[in-house]
Amino acid sequence: MGDSYSSGTGAGNYTDILCTRSANAYPALWAAANPGTTFRFVACGGAQIPDVRRNQLSALSTSTTLVSISIGGNDAGFASTMLRCQLLTTLACRRAVEEGRDYVENQLPGELDALYAEIRRRAPQAKVVVLGYPYLYETGGICLSMNATKRQILKEGADVLNNVIAAAAHRAGFTFGDARPAFAGHGICASDPWIDSGNIHPTAKGHRLGYLPVLTGAIAS
Repeated sequence: MGDSYSSGTGAGNYTDILCTRSANAYPALWAAANPGTTFRFVACGGAQIPDVRRNQLSALSTSTTLVSISIGGNDAGFASTMLRCQLLTTLACRRAVEEGRDYVENQLPGELDALYAEIRRRAPQAKVVVLGYPYLYETGGICLSMNATKRQILKEGADVLNNVIAAAAHRAGFTFGDARPAFAGHGICASDPWIDSGNIHPTAKGHRLGYLPVLTGAIAS
């Protein structure tokens, strides 16, 4: 369930173009590695919390045993923030991140609590893994596409978002899978990037070597 970071936007080999669902996305990879699994792939690129409620929760039932989800980034203005940081000044980038932070700190917790409660109500027996978001850029060294200050601003914004999501997952009794350590050293402008600099999403390699181990480890915890 969830947004483009679960559906596999940027990972290629799409099974659903409208939602950019990819066979290379970590949920599909996990299902392929666990034959016999009944797999419902409902994550959709661009999804926000209301979209999950409207279009994805129906995939759950009392027989569901595992749920994975990433959500909250689009609600916080991910796309517009990235555009402002890429195309405008450092001050404009900072303002965009601060606007998103206000939402993340003051509105997102309650919205996540309500969504997670609905997931638990519909899938009372399921292990629920909430996946966080990786740092998008390496903060050290030279990066022609983003100056060092902007990269640090985005990193700090990612920490705020991930911390709020992790806290909400904990309140719900869910497991949080932190993608930041898994992608360390593999952001945009790294020598071996797992984030595509064009669409700012994990590549197929990022799903296979970054997100999939995070999900697998969280399931086992």
